[in-house]
Amino acid sequence: MNAVPAVGEPLIRTVEAVAYTVPTDAPEADGTLAWDSTTLVLVRAGSDGATGLGYTYGAAATARVVDELLAGVVTGLRAWDPPGANEAMRRAVRNAGFPGLVARAVSAVDIALWDLKARLLGLPLVDLLGAGIREVPVYGSGGFTTYTTERQDRQLRDWVHDQGIPRVKIKIGESWGRAEQRDRERIAAARASIGDTAELYVDANGAYTRKQASRLAPFLADRGVTWFEEPVSSDDLTGLAMVRAAATADIAAGEYGCTPPYFRRMIDSDAVDCLQADATRCGGITGWLRAAALAEAAGLQISAHCAPHVHAHAGAAVTNLRHVEGFHDHVGIEQRFFDGALHPEGGILRPGRSGSLGLGLELREEAAGHYRVRR
Repeated sequence: MNAVPAVGEPLIRTVEAVAYTVPTDAPEADGTLAWDSTTLVLVRAGSDGATGLGYTYGAAATARVVDELLAGVVTGLRAWDPPGANEAMRRAVRNAGFPGLVARAVSAVDIALWDLKARLLGLPLVDLLGAGIREVPVYGSGGFTTYTTERQDRQLRDWVHDQGIPRVKIKIGESWGRAEQRDRERIAAARASIGDTAELYVDANGAYTRKQASRLAPFLADRGVTWFEEPVSSDDLTGLAMVRAAATADIAAGEYGCTPPYFRRMIDSDAVDCLQADATRCGGITGWLRAAALAEAAGLQISAHCAPHVHAHAGAAVTNLRHVEGFHDHVGIEQRFFDGALHPEGGILRPGRSGSLGLGLELREEAAGHYRVRR
């Protein structure tokens, strides 16, 4: 927990949250969910003339959790100690429940506090955390089940041939696995779009049954698919291990994890070849680094789920990072809302290279204001 602050030591003075809901550029869906907008919840944490920014993606009600349950808990704590503030928040929400929406609120505040500390110290966040690597691999992620063949082809070709991103992912498992033949056709079309040299990933979002996912594994191998994400529900650890035994593609899951015990159970069940974690869901930078440490102790790599700009800084701090997900919706929002948002160069993100402070983001108030959710 935070120690008693010394005289003149910077304290967390203010914490506030705002939600912005942004329509997608077209209707989108994966194997188990459809949506037409994305909500970003932005947190500002202030201290001694500096302001840190953090954010998560989720329901607009997340902002109320920040305002009503968390802001008062961390205000007055030492700005030097984001992990201490993180622990204070986790304890404060015991009766509200941590996983899910509350965890996202804690995550956004935690990220803002790390950004604040780096700004107070005059450092890029990647330098504060300590860079294990300087070049962070990113993969293009989209290929929604609602896309036409032409739309999918344009997106994949743009990533691989125009932007030079050598790894891309599409969604499969359409209609809870009831459109398997179309899944197969879209996978084959994706391989044709990107050629033989780029890596092809698929994500079923837990849509398939155990046997169905296992039967699909040889087809994926024939198309050179090297990453099979959530072939079955991430809660079905036995099923993940079963599909892992049947597939040559690496099995990945973990994006819904909120606590170290969740990740520990997934690792101990031999359920994944690569662990996933999302700093905007698992307790912020603090929680994400703990998940990465668990993966490293088990001899596994970790992949960062969505929110690519935040994860570029966190991912650079660990040596067992595989890559960061450049999710279509989040890339668009981060580029539109923030000055300083990172652009992939040949499939690589380079956080802190410009010498900017903290995350290096500044909100474009005019661009974001139109989408603000009024409360």
